[in-house]
Amino acid sequence: MDERTDRLDRGGYEYRLMIKAVWYYYIENYTQQNISHLLGVSRSKVISLLERARQTGVIRFNVQLDSEKRVETERELLRRFGLRDVFIVPGAGTLPNPNESIAQAAAMYILRRAADNAFINMGYGDTTSRILNHLATAAQLPLNVVSLTGGVNCYLPNTNSNVFNARLYLIPSPLLLSGAALRDSLRQEPDVEEIFRMIPLSSMSVVGIGSMNNRATILKNGILNNNDFTFLKMQGAVGDVLSHFLDKNGELVSPDLEKRLMSTPMDQLRTLENVIGAAGGPDKAEAILAVLRGGYLDVLITDEDTARLLLEAPDP
Repeated sequence: MDERTDRLDRGGYEYRLMIKAVWYYYIENYTQQNISHLLGVSRSKVISLLERARQTGVIRFNVQLDSEKRVETERELLRRFGLRDVFIVPGAGTLPNPNESIAQAAAMYILRRAADNAFINMGYGDTTSRILNHLATAAQLPLNVVSLTGGVNCYLPNTNSNVFNARLYLIPSPLLLSGAALRDSLRQEPDVEEIFRMIPLSSMSVVGIGSMNNRATILKNGILNNNDFTFLKMQGAVGDVLSHFLDKNGELVSPDLEKRLMSTPMDQLRTLENVIGAAGGPDKAEAILAVLRGGYLDVLITDEDTARLLLEAPDP
């Protein structure tokens, strides 16, 4: 500790409070709002305690070489793709399932930025389901989560748990309908229209990014079959967002599928505030690249290996 710390009353209440705030924030990864509830103080008091800990040398920051490289990679992604923010999860790409680490990081990122009683739009998929679970178990106050697509009720975590702290506003519809006429008719139903009116009013939107392999959520859940998937690949699809399939330039493919899909249109996704894309793993790099080229994201949360692949990719 810095000698300035010696001037603090180490046995006093204020010092003990500061140590607790530092531990919860930097070790336990709690949000400032979480800490204010735990300690029974205001959020501004928590900010003050953390700042005083920094000024007095209670905490020190050591930037390692790999951290410097990660920061440089984030800056390059920001510059190249016009993003507002990038968060790179160290080491997640080497894990058997990077989705879990990326989901935890995304939940932490969202909780630190979401206001109390915020409304958050949420897409369909494995990673977004994990994010929702982490959000709803870590949040002190109930979150308001609005679905961006139909069909999400078959892919939700255990909402009966007493630690699942979220109010869900779901589109009461399958994700993929049998025909365009049925989709259009159902889209006009009041209960469906009500959810679609909520989407542009939310403070942020969270989407996963799917790849064109046999582990794709939409394939595993039987919404599309292998023949459908093969046909999409033949049309040039490299991945999907909200079950909208995109080519390498981020353009939509398969207009027939689009007409049957109960999902927020991609043109509307571009207009939403604070769109966060959470995805990782080398097998998703091509799909993430397509989404970035299409300009659909404001924030990207991914792993180191995938981030490097994105930067190494040549321009189309």
